[in-house]
Amino acid sequence: MGHRHEARLTRVTRAPRTIDRTTARRLAITVQRLAGTPPRSSPNAVLGVIRSIRCVQLDPISVVARSPLLVLGSRVAGFDPKHLDRLLWRDHSVYEYWAHAASVVLTEDHPIHAWYMRQYLRDDGSAWNRRRLDWMAANAKLKRSVLAQVRRDGPVLARRISGGLTGESWRSSGWTNERNVDRMLGFLWASGRVMVAGREGIQKRWDLTERVLPADAPRERLSDLEVTRRAVDRSLRGLGVGTAKHIKSHFTRDRYPELNRVLAEFERTGRVERVVVEHDGAPMPGTWYVHGDDMPLLERIERGRWEPRATMLSPFDNLIADRARAELLFDLSYRMEIYVPKAKRRYGYYSMPVLDGDRFVARVDPAMDRANGRLLVRAVHAEPGVRTTR
Repeated sequence: MGHRHEARLTRVTRAPRTIDRTTARRLAITVQRLAGTPPRSSPNAVLGVIRSIRCVQLDPISVVARSPLLVLGSRVAGFDPKHLDRLLWRDHSVYEYWAHAASVVLTEDHPIHAWYMRQYLRDDGSAWNRRRLDWMAANAKLKRSVLAQVRRDGPVLARRISGGLTGESWRSSGWTNERNVDRMLGFLWASGRVMVAGREGIQKRWDLTERVLPADAPRERLSDLEVTRRAVDRSLRGLGVGTAKHIKSHFTRDRYPELNRVLAEFERTGRVERVVVEHDGAPMPGTWYVHGDDMPLLERIERGRWEPRATMLSPFDNLIADRARAELLFDLSYRMEIYVPKAKRRYGYYSMPVLDGDRFVARVDPAMDRANGRLLVRAVHAEPGVRTTR
């Protein structure tokens, strides 16, 4: 006992590496595939980008184009939307599910997402969860009917599914009010019973999961500990550098049941390394981590081997999806103004941040002239501290 105790006392703990905020920015940008020469569009190139960033958020708003097309267009040269469609609807190497928001996710990550599917219909004590479970219990006949119709007609649009067996209408102040079939499909999707098998415009075609998920998709049943290990691994690789809070907000947002335990384990085994991020001569708040596999990249960036480029980002881009992190790391105070009255908007309905190298320099207020196939710029707003020239 005494010898083991002495060994623990004499063990040397290496001090965390210190990096400056510029290096942290460049690492974050690089792992998000927003630096260097972008690949030419092909199904493999698009899949490679999604593997790097792990998910691509979906959103129905289409001022310039739908958000996934903007996110991938910022990372893939000459991006062709047909290549994403092939991955989704033919190859089934990606599918639509919930990551930090409704997203395109990787089929190879299915065990991570299947863990949440199993959790979805469990009572976690929250008011929202209780309301959802009570509504589904009151609508057991509707659930059976919807599943039977999807089994018979799928892939099928929601509007083709009868909601005649509704027992209790869904009530809300939003678009889902009394949209009982849509609500049931949404709950069945989140719990893994149905999947999106195609689209007609922005309308989803629904089918049973067993007819959409490919036979060779991984189906391991993960414990809370193992799902956290895998999710932390992917989240930090997508962040480049981040704190526990940032990891928790990224990828499978708020679904890290053993986060602190896994970070301690990963740090102990060298899977992640702790770093100090400095700005203006002082450490930035929080305990920051870099994935062990990204340490060689970090060292190359520190030696000046970094290729900047400029691009506009979707408001839903992975780099800025965590608004607090974007402000801390990039001084980008970004808020959507879609629901702000026009007279009170500062930057525009759908302003797109402009990333130039390792900093945000402007926001563009775009519009699409679809009749003539032209992108219109209604305004350009320089970021604070950026010098403009005419």
